[in-house]
Amino acid sequence: MEAIAHTEDAESDADLPYDVFARGCPSRRTLEHVTGRWGALTLGALHEGSFRFNELRRRVDGVSEKMLSQTLQALERDGLVHREAQPTNPPRVDYRLTPLGHEVAERLLTLIRFVEGRMDDVLASRERYDEARASA
Repeated sequence: MEAIAHTEDAESDADLPYDVFARGCPSRRTLEHVTGRWGALTLGALHEGSFRFNELRRRVDGVSEKMLSQTLQALERDGLVHREAQPTNPPRVDYRLTPLGHEVAERLLTLIRFVEGRMDDVLASRERYDEARASA
C-alpha cells in the first residue's frame, strides 16, 4: 500500500510545472527562503498573528536586525508575507502572513512540532554519535 501511495505521489509530481531538484528552477530559491533557519522561524512566528518589526525580532530570538529585514523582504517578494506601512509619525510597519504564507507556515509548523516532539531521540542519537567518534 505504501509503495502505491509513493508511486501516485511521484506521478502527480511529474505533472508539476516546476522541479526543485533542477538547478535553474525558481522554486528552489523559494524553498531556501522558507526552509532556511530565519525564514522558517519568521513564518512560524507570524502564524501567531501580526507583528511589528521589533516585536517579531524579539519573538525570533537570536535573529539580527539585518537578517530579519532580508528575510522579510524575501518572504514578501515570494508572496508569503504582507508588509503594511501606516502613515503615522513615527511610521508603523506591521507584518502578517498572506493566505499563501499561512498555508506554508501550517506545513512548517507540522514539521517544527514533529522535531520538537522527537528531540529526546535526536539528543540521544547525537550523544551516541559523539561517543563513537571520541572512542575511534
